[in-house]
Amino acid sequence: MTADQNASPGGTGPSPLLIRGGRPYGEDVQDVLLEAGRITAIGTDLEVPAEVEIVEADGCIVLPGLVDLHTHLREPGGEEAETIESGTRAAARGGFTAVHAMANTLPVADTAGVVEQVARRGETDGWCSVRPVGAVTVGLAGERLAELDAMANSRAKVRVFSDDGKCVHDPVLMRRALEYVKSFDGVIAQHAQDPRLTEGAQMHEGVVSAELGLAGWPAVAEESIIARDVLLAQHVGSRLHVCHLSTAGSVDILRWAKERGIDVTAEVTPHHLLLTDENVREFDAVFKVNPPLRTAEDVQAVRDGLADGTIDIVATDHAPHPRDAKDREWDQAAMGMTGLETALSLVQLTMVDEGRLTWRDVARVLSEKPAEIGRDEDQGQVLEPGAPAHVLVWDPRSVRAADPAEHASRSRNSPFAGIELPGRNRLTVLEGRPTVRDGLVVER
Repeated sequence: MTADQNASPGGTGPSPLLIRGGRPYGEDVQDVLLEAGRITAIGTDLEVPAEVEIVEADGCIVLPGLVDLHTHLREPGGEEAETIESGTRAAARGGFTAVHAMANTLPVADTAGVVEQVARRGETDGWCSVRPVGAVTVGLAGERLAELDAMANSRAKVRVFSDDGKCVHDPVLMRRALEYVKSFDGVIAQHAQDPRLTEGAQMHEGVVSAELGLAGWPAVAEESIIARDVLLAQHVGSRLHVCHLSTAGSVDILRWAKERGIDVTAEVTPHHLLLTDENVREFDAVFKVNPPLRTAEDVQAVRDGLADGTIDIVATDHAPHPRDAKDREWDQAAMGMTGLETALSLVQLTMVDEGRLTWRDVARVLSEKPAEIGRDEDQGQVLEPGAPAHVLVWDPRSVRAADPAEHASRSRNSPFAGIELPGRNRLTVLEGRPTVRDGLVVER
């Protein structure tokens, strides 16, 4: 059985596939049998069909396919940086079987027509499931609500709404948005950044910014919005999600809110688990990101918050940019980093190898909980018979130097070039069909 035969489209379903000798969730060695797009058996000495492809997975971890709640695919309008096709190839290589595509496209995904366009392109061009995120406000302008109900009831069935890249800074508008999405069990994903406190900001406000003479982005600009919004969410009884949380103070506020039963979730990015504002001393714009890289103390705090469950998930905030948007003076360069193809390696490096998370925890923060927050019912399910065959086989023993030139993304703005990262994707399976084998996309 060849790779392209197994992954070929058509009326016939995917061929049976046996993942042999792997360790589901990093626990006992068990085989996993996939048939007709479903997991049909897990165990040892399984009865398997005569015509079955066998993938040897000795020493590998078997996980549910990863789900990213925060991906920028740039299409429509930003195809120079990324397309749905290239971005989902990158996602599949990273072990993802679903991504939620942010709304800051051109045109903005603030109508049913645009989110349906994104969903259709995901179906035709995607190497993983693509769930559009709808804008909270028209044109991300923060002045009036977008067509939330129309997007929710469209063919795309949008449940996550965000003006990511911009904060919904008007408290009245934020309250109305939280009230509105309650009717269809939606969630507002807030980019927590007070615009008045960050005017002209270039990096984290602190010792390093003072020494470098760069305008600072204070931690309180994030923390004040989170504090306001958890109180609004409590007041209206709605769901709030905090995007790319990055400071120790934000972790404290989130912990306080959860202790009081407020329905709030939060994400941390892989780069905020590792990098600090010290990296900015190089004036290499590959390290310019929003929210900015924080202090070593903040990195420790977000690791602790992820380990103890205060922070619910890891999300990449994959933000591709063309070379000319980054290859310029620091103050003129775009903010953002690619992250889909390095995310799990960074979580392994900072959390698993340090004993802070188990592989079952990894499945929770990178698959199960993101799918739950996004109401992505077909993804992030426990590996068990009857579940959809969205599966990742990960070899944690491999070590490699990250090389953005080898990435599937159209953009190369990864800050991890040359860094030794653990882990290797052996196999990504979407609906029973391999999309990646040994790190290479399975061409259709």
